[in-house]
Amino acid sequence: MSTMKEKLHSGELYLPTDDCIVEEQLYYQDLLCEYNSTKPSEGKKRSELLKKMLGDCGENVYIEAPFYANFGGHHCHFGKNVYANYHLTCVDDTHIYVGDFTMIGPNVTIATAGHPILPELRAQGYQFNMPVHIGKNCWIGAGAIIMPGVRIGDNTVIGAGSIVTKDIPENVVAVGNPCKVMRQINEHDKEFYYKDKRI
Repeated sequence: MSTMKEKLHSGELYLPTDDCIVEEQLYYQDLLCEYNSTKPSEGKKRSELLKKMLGDCGENVYIEAPFYANFGGHHCHFGKNVYANYHLTCVDDTHIYVGDFTMIGPNVTIATAGHPILPELRAQGYQFNMPVHIGKNCWIGAGAIIMPGVRIGDNTVIGAGSIVTKDIPENVVAVGNPCKVMRQINEHDKEFYYKDKRI
């Protein structure tokens, strides 16, 4: 029989108030609190804290403070050269994977946690978690919300304010609520970087 802690990553229903879970969670949340108290000039200290906090931290990961995470980022796995703007919220009760060179705009939420529809189970405090995978070289626009279990392919752009409820393939621009593919990244994008602005 699985322990509550093992159920964090299995997709099974569990109780997040279990003592073993809360003890570990508080340790990483304390590190996160320390991170958010650093000054912008304390780049070395921020880098050291990120390496302690995150599950994986590639080279040149930069997360603007404040950063919010249920598990203090412990279940976040960031590749190299990942940049996240202000107010990134990672509901990292299970794993969040972000590929190399991905940029995340301000006020983005990446959620892994869900609660049962059945009111009786919610009243007992049950929860379940599904991992999120974001590919390499993506751009997640400001205010986007990425829901549990979603996969976003390499090189994809998610428009600002989008709510991503289903998988999005690689090499596309996707926008909206719910987020849908608008178009492929194409030859036009090799010539223009913004509207009629030529590269």
